[in-house]
Amino acid sequence: MASGDLLADWTAADGETGPLGETAEYAVVNGQPVLTFNSATIEAVYVSGVLSSAYAGGGLTLTLIWTSGPATSGDCLWTCAIERQPVSHPVGTDSFATANTVTAPWPGTEGHLVYSTIAFTGAQMDALVVGERFRLLITRFASSVTDTMGGDAHLVAVRLTET
Repeated sequence: MASGDLLADWTAADGETGPLGETAEYAVVNGQPVLTFNSATIEAVYVSGVLSSAYAGGGLTLTLIWTSGPATSGDCLWTCAIERQPVSHPVGTDSFATANTVTAPWPGTEGHLVYSTIAFTGAQMDALVVGERFRLLITRFASSVTDTMGGDAHLVAVRLTET
């Protein structure tokens, strides 16, 4: 595959339960599923998959497709960490690589989509290889001083491409 080629994608309906007490809430906006991350606390969601055999060994780029609920300004702090799950990985144990971040500006109008990207290379990918199962931990750190967006963030979809 070449840079920019799609390796995996997920919608809000594919979201898995996040860490205990921190799970983003599933909701429907205008008939479309979204994961709602509130504006006051840290909330997260997992998505999982198997790295495509078409992956050529470059870096990975995660695109978060999201919008805001009622807000008038500010930035939204998103983080994502990759967990490789090779043969013999204990399913009951977390082993995520260090998270990468993006601080994304409010879309300017409630409900308008924003495409925010986070790039991963080498160790940031937890040494993930073709054919292995993996999880992504996607988090909004609303309690951070960097996250200044007053409204909820609604995650609509996630795309994983080769960098």
